Amino acid sequence: MKKLAFIGTNEGNGHIFSWSAIINGRYDKKKMENCGYPVIPEYLSKEPPENFGIDDAYVCYVWTEDKSYATYVAETTYINEVVEDPEDVIGKVDGVVITTDIGSTHLKLARPFIEADIPVFIDKPLTDNREDLNEFVRYFKEGKPVLSSSSMRYSKDIEDFLKKNKEKIEFVRCIMNKSWERYGVHAMEGLYKILGAGIKSVINSGDKNINVVYIEYNDDRKAVIENIYNSRITGYDIITPGNTHTIKDTHTFYMFKKQMETFIRFIDERKYPYPYEETVEIIKVIIAGIISREEKRRVELREI
Repeated sequence: MKKLAFIGTNEGNGHIFSWSAIINGRYDKKKMENCGYPVIPEYLSKEPPENFGIDDAYVCYVWTEDKSYATYVAETTYINEVVEDPEDVIGKVDGVVITTDIGSTHLKLARPFIEADIPVFIDKPLTDNREDLNEFVRYFKEGKPVLSSSSMRYSKDIEDFLKKNKEKIEFVRCIMNKSWERYGVHAMEGLYKILGAGIKSVINSGDKNINVVYIEYNDDRKAVIENIYNSRITGYDIITPGNTHTIKDTHTFYMFKKQMETFIRFIDERKYPYPYEETVEIIKVIIAGIISREEKRRVELREI
């Protein structure tokens, strides 16, 4: 059995519930209904029992700052033990998942496990500032087993579109909810899957609740991400010479399971499933978007 630990949580992020249910292959339906995120029991309940569980992996340990909350998570998804301190799991686990999406907290939470050479998956975004990004880049270059992504990297609707589309993509527009700091990376992972690498500059002409981010590529391709905090819709409009395609991915379970499957395979193989430079470029865009919004100017990615 590959033993995992889930470390941390924050308001507005229910991944500690959904990911542990998917990996452990079972959950208490009544407790899940009261987890505070109605969408989670809704999409979990649509899946047949055989879709749950990932190989021989199991979430055995959990920690959050509020021990009572960790206890509720453990009872809901049958996690064996609530630990008093995150570092208590060192020497007991094969992998650690950092289950918060506040980028500024990730380096501090992940560092003890990275230094202990334990494979770590960090929820999106990897970080939201230059100083911590520099540290993560150092770890990547040293070959430390660190992985991070948004589930949009595994969007089924984007995968299906790319298989069918043979036309040149002229422009992509994305609308996303919540904050740029937390969910800009969600928008970016999907955009990166569609348009790939090579981003030149970023202009964020919005504010903290309404981010309007213009992205220009080195080859003059362009995209716009609108991170509107209270938006009730999310998705992508992809414009080609012959058509406009709209993507609204609703395959949440599929994306989350594939995301966790990738990490569990990473534990075994210790080989990056995608170049870490992709994660670095995506995070540079997030940081550039913050700087552009605060300093009211275009930010070249080479500045980061």
